[in-house]
Amino acid sequence: MKCRLFQHFEAPSWRSNRSESAGMLFRVFNIFTMVLLVLLVGACASNRAPTSSLQQPPSQRIKYHVVSRGETLYSIAWRYGKDFRQLAATNGIAPPYQIFPGQRLNLAGRVVAAAPVAAPKKKYTAPRKPSRPTTRPVAKTAKSLTPSKPKKTVTRISSSGIRWRWPARGKVISSFQARNPLRKGVDIAGEKGDSVLAAANGTVIYAGSALRGYGKLLIVKHNDEFLSAYAHNDKLLVGEGSEVKAGQRIAELGSSGTDRNKLHFEIRHNGQPVDPLAYLP
Repeated sequence: MKCRLFQHFEAPSWRSNRSESAGMLFRVFNIFTMVLLVLLVGACASNRAPTSSLQQPPSQRIKYHVVSRGETLYSIAWRYGKDFRQLAATNGIAPPYQIFPGQRLNLAGRVVAAAPVAAPKKKYTAPRKPSRPTTRPVAKTAKSLTPSKPKKTVTRISSSGIRWRWPARGKVISSFQARNPLRKGVDIAGEKGDSVLAAANGTVIYAGSALRGYGKLLIVKHNDEFLSAYAHNDKLLVGEGSEVKAGQRIAELGSSGTDRNKLHFEIRHNGQPVDPLAYLP
């Protein structure tokens, strides 16, 4: 009887203590959670990141390039917006600037200046005695008195002496923007198979499709300062090393590397893109 009474009176006490302990732990856990949340909110409010840190970090400059099959020194210099002469001097490559697949080219090395070429000495010639001037009356004709009408030209002579002309007939649908890396030249609309013409006399230094985003591309060297490019062609009609004349048909317009038929035309001066409309007539 005593054992039963003990069990009868002691069991509720044990159970009530257990429930009170669980409730106490639950309340402590809630208090701890609330304190932790307050601390986290306060830390976030006091250490807000500035707006500038939310922007994307600046891209790292590529320091070297591994030559792939089909690339030339000119196309690599064009890709990175560098003067081909500086790229060659940085890597100790002499004309005719031959490179090979797998070769590693430094893009940010020190450029070694070429040795200055001495000017040829002028030969001494004895001065001639002045001859007596002979004056003859020049008869003025009616033809010489009437000024001749200027002829219309389709070329434009730049400060470098290059005679530029339009590389295709069509509407300019995209103009040059110096700060936009995707608009380094002009886009000229046309139909597939239309003639693409050389904008000036020069030598083809690249013909291929190894440059991503240009499709079938031609690069023409006009002198040591100026190059021109003709991109998105459907068919190339000249190869590397070909001498071309201004107005010569060098390719057929197409849509290679893009979403519509057009000619993308660029002019580079010392490796830097310039506005073609400033040179074209």
